[in-house]
Amino acid sequence: MKIGIVGLGYVGLPLAVAFAEAGSEVIGLDADPRKVQSLEEGHSYIGDVPDAALAPLRDRLHPTTRHADLASCHAVIICVPTPLTSSREPDLTYLLDAGTALAAVLQPGQLVALESTTYPGTTRERLAPILEESGLSAGTDFHLAFSPERIDPGRTDYTIRTTPKLVGGLTEACSERARELYETVCDEVVVVSSPEAAELSKLLENIFRSVNIAFVNELAQLCDRLGIDVWEVVDAASTKPFGFMRFDPGPGMGGHCLPIDPFYLAFKAREHDFYPEFIELAGKVNQAQPAFCVERIERALNDAGKPVKGSKILLLGVSYKAGVGDMRESPALKIAGLLRKLGGDIVYHDPHVPELAEFGLSSVELDEALRDADLAAIVTAHPHVDYGDVVSTAPLVVDFRGVTRGIDAKNLVRL
Repeated sequence: MKIGIVGLGYVGLPLAVAFAEAGSEVIGLDADPRKVQSLEEGHSYIGDVPDAALAPLRDRLHPTTRHADLASCHAVIICVPTPLTSSREPDLTYLLDAGTALAAVLQPGQLVALESTTYPGTTRERLAPILEESGLSAGTDFHLAFSPERIDPGRTDYTIRTTPKLVGGLTEACSERARELYETVCDEVVVVSSPEAAELSKLLENIFRSVNIAFVNELAQLCDRLGIDVWEVVDAASTKPFGFMRFDPGPGMGGHCLPIDPFYLAFKAREHDFYPEFIELAGKVNQAQPAFCVERIERALNDAGKPVKGSKILLLGVSYKAGVGDMRESPALKIAGLLRKLGGDIVYHDPHVPELAEFGLSSVELDEALRDADLAAIVTAHPHVDYGDVVSTAPLVVDFRGVTRGIDAKNLVRL
C-alpha cells in the first residue's frame, strides 16, 4: 500500500517509519519545511526515531509539504496537534485545516483515518463534512475512521507493533478497511462500533490517569499539612496485591494528552447540558500543582533564611517526563515562570533540552550549577543523574519526584 501521513510529529513520524519498515511506500506531509528538509537529509528531530532508523527507508519514506502528493495514496492518516485555546477549550484549527487541504485532493476509494485525540463526534460531525466538500460522500465514496494514537514518548516496552490498536469506522466497511490498514503494523487491532466509541475510549484512557494523578497530588498536599511522608504512604499502599493501582505525585502533568483531554470531554459534555464536575476538578487540581511546588520552594528557602528574590534556583529536568526532551505542557515551564515573577534567578540542567528560548536560557553544566545554586529543585528525574551527589553538593534540595527516598539529609525536602 501507499500510505499518506499528515503531521510528522511525535505521533506521525514514528507511524510513518513503522509503515515504511513494513514495506509500504509512505508520503509524509508536514507544514514545517524545516522538518521535511531534516528528513530529506536523513536526520530525525524525534527522540524515539534515531537517524539510523531513517537510513534504510530512503526509498520508501518521502517527506513533502505538498498535499497534492496525497492523491495517489490508498490511505491517509491525520496526526496533527489538537491543543487547547487560551480559554482551555478545544482548538481544532490544525485538524480542520488538514481536512480542508485533503478535501482538495481526496480520491474515490481512499481511506482517511484520524488519530489526533479529540472529543466524541469530531470525526463524524466536523471532519466528514469538510472532506465531503470534495463532492465525495463519507462511507460511500471514501472510507473514514477514527483510530486513537497510543504513542508514549521514550517508552520501549510497548511499541506501535505491540500496543493494541483501536479503530472505529463510519460504517462496517470503513472499519474493515481501517483494520486491514493497521494490521500491517500492529499485532492486534480492536474494532469498536463507531468513531464516537473510539474517540471516547481514548479520552477515558487518559482521563483515568488524570483523575488518579490529581487524587495523589491532592494527597501530597494534605500530607504536607499533616507532616506525613506521602512517598511512604504510596509505597505502603502499593504492597496490596489487589484493588490498588499505584500513581505517584509530582510537580504537575505534562505531555500531549493528560493535561488536555479532561477539557475536551468537559467541552463536549456541556453541549449536552451535562457538567462532569469530577473530571473538571481533576484537571484543575493538576493545573494548580506547579503553584504548590513553587510554594514548597519558597518555604524551603524561607526556612534557610533566604527569600526567593535574588536566590539562584536550579531546576533539574524541565521536559515533561524522564528520558525525553518533550516540552509539551511541561509543568517546569509554569514553575520557572512563577519563580521568575517572585524574583528568583532561574537556571536549569536538562541533557534532553538544550535551550528554553522563551526564558532565554540554555542548559547549564550540572556540577558547577549545583555548587552555585541556593536551591536545586528536582522537577523531572532524568536517568543517569546521581541524586545522592545532588543532595551532597547542593546547599538545599527540593525533590518533587521522590527519587531521593532512602536519603536522610538536613538540606533535603521532599514533596
